[in-house]
Amino acid sequence: MKKLLMIVNPKSGKGSVRGRLLDIADIFVKAQYEVSVYVSQSAGDARRRTNEAVGNYDVIACSGGDGTLDEVISGMFDSGKRCPIGYIPSGSTNDFANSLKLPKNMLEAARLIANGNEVQFDIGKFNDDFFVYIAGFGLFTDVSYETDQNMKNALGHLAYLLEGAKKLTAIKSYRLKARMDGHEDIEGDFIFGMVTNSTSVGGFQNITGKNVKMDDGVFEVTLVRMPKNLLEMQAILTAVVAKKPDDKYFFQTRTGRIEIEFDETVPWTLDGEYGGEHKCVCVQNLQKELTMLC
Repeated sequence: MKKLLMIVNPKSGKGSVRGRLLDIADIFVKAQYEVSVYVSQSAGDARRRTNEAVGNYDVIACSGGDGTLDEVISGMFDSGKRCPIGYIPSGSTNDFANSLKLPKNMLEAARLIANGNEVQFDIGKFNDDFFVYIAGFGLFTDVSYETDQNMKNALGHLAYLLEGAKKLTAIKSYRLKARMDGHEDIEGDFIFGMVTNSTSVGGFQNITGKNVKMDDGVFEVTLVRMPKNLLEMQAILTAVVAKKPDDKYFFQTRTGRIEIEFDETVPWTLDGEYGGEHKCVCVQNLQKELTMLC
């Protein structure tokens, strides 16, 4: 029998996986897997357990939000070893799951893993770390990891919107210079930036660009310029909601590698989790280095 490790975040998305765990395990056993289950205890625990487990299992599956998936994949890449990853989304937003069009029903997602269809996707290298679908800085990027888990469970996506509304009273800009493969350098003051491999960010669909492909060796880059007044800020927010970025405020392109240098250290988020503070970052696309069962 093949061996499968399932890593579960019990607090993700109202803890809905608790009532489905036996049914999910049964699906894997019927697919000829010897199943082990690990319940993560705190932030970073899923990453540590995956790092220890890679090489001893044929498949590592996880149930949680995008942050849990990030920990599992980052733990695998930390180890230097590889195995297919399965994902049963149970978070409040599930951006990456939406991009993959994974079913919201946990048992259906488990059956996809059991079917064993391997698909290759790009993965991001961020300095010495890794991310699955987004590395971002600036306005709203700290909302996901600063929003209380109990609030997420009670209100779902609304919790992110309420927390994000607080940020509008304290807009900060960042002076930066960006160098990209195949593009001229860009320099200026920006309130937000993201490097993405996803069709959904923060629950908003199709704001990362058109014709996004998750295995093409390039990321979508979005930088939002500092508005001069409240009217321009309103125009930026309207463009985001309408999914029609205006070149006056938005810089968007695609690249396989980008280096960004700031005038100060800047906090980043990687897949919705705190990614540390950095003055210089280098983001590279590792094409088709991630194998998922989906």
